Amino acid sequence: MNDSYNPAEIEQRAQQRWEEDRVFEVREDDGREKYYCLSMFPYPSGRLHMGHVRNYTIGDVISRYQRMQGRNVLQPMGWDAFGLPAENAALKNNVPPAAWTYDNIAYMRKQLKRLGFGYDWSREIATCHPDYYRWEQWLFTKLFEKGLVYKKTAAVNWCPNDLTVLANEQVIDGCCWRCDTPVERKEIPQWFMRITDYADELLEDLDRLDGWPEAVRTMQRNWIGRSTGVEMSFAIDGRDETLEIFTTRPDTLMGVTYVAVAAEHPLAREAAQANPQLAAFIDECKTVQTAEAALETMDKRGMATGFEAVHPVTGDKVPVWVANFVLMGYGTGAVMAVPAHDQRDWEFARKYGLPVRAVVHPADGTADVSEAAFTDKGVLRDSGPFDGLSSEQAFDAIADYLEQHGKGRRRVNYRLRDWGVSRQRYWGAPIPIINCPSCGEVPVPEQDLPVRLPEEVAFDGVGSPIKKMPSFYETNCPRCGARAERETDTFDTFFESSWYYARYACRDNDQVMLDERADHWLPVDQYIGGIEHAILHLLYARFFNKLMRDLGLLSHDEPFTNLLTQGMVLKDGAKMSKSKGNTVDPQEMIDRYGADTVRLFMMFAAPPEQSLEWSDAGIEGAHRFVKRLWRMAIAHIDAGPAPALDVDALDDEQRQVRRKLHETINKVGDDIGRRFTFNTAIAAVMELMNELGRLDRSEQSRALMQEALEAVVLMLSPIVPHITHELWQRLGKDGLVVDAAWPRADESALRQDSIELVVQVNGKLRGHVNVPADATREQIEAAALAQENVQRNIAGKTVRKVIVVPGRLVNIVAN
Repeated sequence: MNDSYNPAEIEQRAQQRWEEDRVFEVREDDGREKYYCLSMFPYPSGRLHMGHVRNYTIGDVISRYQRMQGRNVLQPMGWDAFGLPAENAALKNNVPPAAWTYDNIAYMRKQLKRLGFGYDWSREIATCHPDYYRWEQWLFTKLFEKGLVYKKTAAVNWCPNDLTVLANEQVIDGCCWRCDTPVERKEIPQWFMRITDYADELLEDLDRLDGWPEAVRTMQRNWIGRSTGVEMSFAIDGRDETLEIFTTRPDTLMGVTYVAVAAEHPLAREAAQANPQLAAFIDECKTVQTAEAALETMDKRGMATGFEAVHPVTGDKVPVWVANFVLMGYGTGAVMAVPAHDQRDWEFARKYGLPVRAVVHPADGTADVSEAAFTDKGVLRDSGPFDGLSSEQAFDAIADYLEQHGKGRRRVNYRLRDWGVSRQRYWGAPIPIINCPSCGEVPVPEQDLPVRLPEEVAFDGVGSPIKKMPSFYETNCPRCGARAERETDTFDTFFESSWYYARYACRDNDQVMLDERADHWLPVDQYIGGIEHAILHLLYARFFNKLMRDLGLLSHDEPFTNLLTQGMVLKDGAKMSKSKGNTVDPQEMIDRYGADTVRLFMMFAAPPEQSLEWSDAGIEGAHRFVKRLWRMAIAHIDAGPAPALDVDALDDEQRQVRRKLHETINKVGDDIGRRFTFNTAIAAVMELMNELGRLDRSEQSRALMQEALEAVVLMLSPIVPHITHELWQRLGKDGLVVDAAWPRADESALRQDSIELVVQVNGKLRGHVNVPADATREQIEAAALAQENVQRNIAGKTVRKVIVVPGRLVNIVAN
């Protein structure tokens, strides 16, 4: 066999053996502890990028390590296959989105296999397959029956040229990202899921997720945004209806100087009928984006409606304005404005000459609202019966007053809104609803699922093809048999990624969404993915898990016990992107250096939660290390079989090397298994190999080298699985290294007869001293004081104190 390191041959040989032996296919085994390791599945965009490589290498290292601990490890892979990029590619390449997607999946699957990731490919899923999305359609119909999904009119970003809804991030400077047409805000019927029904549970259960980064839990808490406030009614002067308004700052109520309503509010529309200027302004508001971030930064504009609201405490009349920063989809579409104590209201009031009335002041002074709003809490003044109360006291006093007078009530509110799951796009799972003129919205019967998305379509980018296909949408009502139409909206692609982790457990069952195997494997023990998914994907997955639990499909409350959020891969200090021209093609690196080198660099360059800076010198260094491991092992193997290790025959230097070996076993096991600091684990093995280079060619040195190389191969096998697969066999070991147990440190090797301590005088290093490992404090002090350099540095001085830090140092204080 050729003894030069040839990664292409070695890696192909190892991967072929794993595939032939079905090494990573796993079945339920109640006799072994299960471990479910999952990395967020990729969108099949065409080629892997370095972010993918890092994410999936982390997951593979953890999975292989846990396998070596004797656990029954499940590590599956699949494809988050629906979404807008396929539609864009279809336009660009004149190919149906389905064909583009399936070609990409085939190519990327080969890339993942080439990197040696230990996936159970028998469980592979693609969310665009009908046998996958039929079950989310089934789930939707069950939730419809329970009243957990509903349809209502809501504002969206609408491109009038492409006739499609745009996500907030697809609106660039107020225009469609693709055709540059000014975007409108349009009200259209959409399907929603009642995630707000689960808001309290989603919030409270965050406290149980101790294995999640605190930053992610905080982001979810803020997104859910539970707040306690008061909902109150402002009567409309001369009319029967009222404006319902929620506020978390009822202490500022006496400072209200106007009320603002959304452009779509019925009151605004009525006022516009007799006011052409107001009607024109409301039309302009249609171009306002629906994203909160956009609302915060845009120019605040408004117009008076001519209506007046009645203050619920004073009875004073305040004008009702239409404002572009108020949305109908958020709360009631109306807000009370307190310019003195809210910066947005202050800016609007200054712009339009509206009064600014300060009613909350610092306890020891007066609020200055001439240049900005005073937004802190304080003490009430000019607030009638509430004067002198603190903001906290006023909250309760004003809430009590409103409740007693039937004008308001305490209420818990959430920033979280119900999840709009409709998309007016083609490449997604069809929503399983039939619209009947007589029966209304009727769920598709279970026996008629899945509602298949036609894949052979002509795609021109203007609207969705299925909206132009009578063969798709024309049908009969399953209740009354009359002519009816299918829903032509498709699900938000977050729908598919919110439950895929559970389907991996029983992907081969075509009779039910989930079976008992889901409860065997779930929850996921370790989930790995980017911090950018901290809110939406992870929140929706938690929500889906609770929905499936409440339908009796699962028994646990949360889907992911532990979460690792890896950092980005950077080049030249910036995130890799084609537009910046700073990308590195993983395939090119694999072809040049081999998969093991790429994996090693990804794990060595930075801790997983930090950003990783790509370095050409770094990957060259990783390749040198892999080749050094190969040369060291082959040199040892070529010298012939090593003798048995006789620990009692080792000399001091050999004992020291063996102690280093077993210290490294402990450290690497802790670094990989508990701390996930793969970079320090690799560094420790590198240090050990430096020590091994000191061994001579004596019989016991060769025996020690055999023990050390076996341990090094085992410790590195999760990170560089191909070269270690080869070396394990060449070292004469039975079986595959992937099936071997993690090495255990020999405690007797860790015991030391003597230890070396640092000696300081007044905090400055003055020498080292060797003492017996079981030396008493008095013996250590005496040895340190007798050290020659110490004697020189304390000559003529009085020793005031001797501080002994066991196992580390001695500090002599003298003056």
